[in-house]
Amino acid sequence: MRDLTEDTITEAVIATMRDTKDARLAEILDSLVRHIHSFVREVGLTEEEWVRGVDFLTRTGQLCTPTRQEFILLSDVLGITMLVDALNNKRPAEATQNSVLGPFFRDDRPEHSDGADISEGLPGTPLFFEGQVVDREGTPVGGAAVDIWHSDAEGHYDVDVPDRTDPAMRGLIRTDQGGRFSFRSIRPASYPIPGDGTVGAFMSATGRSLMRPAHVHLMIEADGFQRVTTMLFPSDDLYLDADPVFGVKQSLVATYDDHAAGAGPCGGRTDEAYTLLRHTFVLEPLVAH
Repeated sequence: MRDLTEDTITEAVIATMRDTKDARLAEILDSLVRHIHSFVREVGLTEEEWVRGVDFLTRTGQLCTPTRQEFILLSDVLGITMLVDALNNKRPAEATQNSVLGPFFRDDRPEHSDGADISEGLPGTPLFFEGQVVDREGTPVGGAAVDIWHSDAEGHYDVDVPDRTDPAMRGLIRTDQGGRFSFRSIRPASYPIPGDGTVGAFMSATGRSLMRPAHVHLMIEADGFQRVTTMLFPSDDLYLDADPVFGVKQSLVATYDDHAAGAGPCGGRTDEAYTLLRHTFVLEPLVAH
């Protein structure tokens, strides 16, 4: 492996990995090296640009914490997350479509009873959510685990709310035998993805908006069915066609119905104006291997 040139180094690197025991890992690494080397040749990468690129990736990693994942955010804004999702979650039109998980999911969320208020007292327009989980034939799926998380009225998740350490606007609820679940919270707002790190610098350099359309995240798991990670967007949101993480799908655009205080189906439960969101989630059966 002496006197390697720009024409011979790629095959030399590939050769060093010939003893990789995992066949899938070998396939991925072979392709990765070939694509990266081709990219470097295609753009004629300079030494200064290479140093800047390494510095960018280093700082991206240094920003990652248990509550902030800058690398996932970078994957999101480059469209990689949605591309991986599209390749791995091909579902028929009648099934609920997947979308990005995002960087704000937390495992340490509380489990709530049906109809619970998960806002933990944070201010905002009341949101009443009524959902049902069914299979493709419309049969209710009882006992499904439904994870919910969303932003507050100013676009902040609980991890970004000053002086807040306890989870809010998130939780786990299980469907009843009719496949139904409900909760009360506050209506989420559009918000900018974090702009104070490397991803923010990238977005600024490329002239892209940081603003995500408002949404409620849901992740649904049930025995015998494929897990669905999805979100519901208000149909009147200004940023539906400019989502920086490419997560909007038409089937996930929902009507967030506004009702005056004391009016509408939830009028007896609130003395202030509120939003009602109803949605049916259709699960796909697990694929037998």
